[in-house]
Amino acid sequence: MNIVLIGYRGTGKSTVAEILAERTAKEVVSSDGRIIEKAGMSIPDIVEKHGWDHFRDIESDVVDELCAREGIIVDAGGGVIIRERNIRALRAGGTVFWLTAKINTIVERIADDDQRPSLTGTKSFVEEIEEVLDQRLPLYRAAAHHTIETDDKTPEQIAEEILSIIGK
Repeated sequence: MNIVLIGYRGTGKSTVAEILAERTAKEVVSSDGRIIEKAGMSIPDIVEKHGWDHFRDIESDVVDELCAREGIIVDAGGGVIIRERNIRALRAGGTVFWLTAKINTIVERIADDDQRPSLTGTKSFVEEIEEVLDQRLPLYRAAAHHTIETDDKTPEQIAEEILSIIGK
């Protein structure tokens, strides 16, 4: 069974995944990292050259690839829940943990991240986060087996909470 971390960017997925890997001796696989490997270019370049639909197609193929594996920690991209196909695969292949954070926490954590293209193209940074979260919250909720708030917790505390849930 895999441990799957979902949530908007800046909620701590990558950092928590690395801590979980240290504590469980499981491999971490970043879906975004695999997309970059498969495409041979950065995510902003994929989106600029081929569009969001192409990116999401690669993402779905990567999700299928990861869910065919056993005993890994999946650090899923923030938009993986947009496609029902991905949700079904992730839930079937593992325990899905939705890491949440308030908008101001997300803004603080990702203000300097330039590796993700704009999701709306027309909004301010904060407006974009608000709009995208508004659209995705029901999808995250439907995908998750467990929800963990990350605002006032260290990554170590979040990892411990996940480990206590899965019984390790």
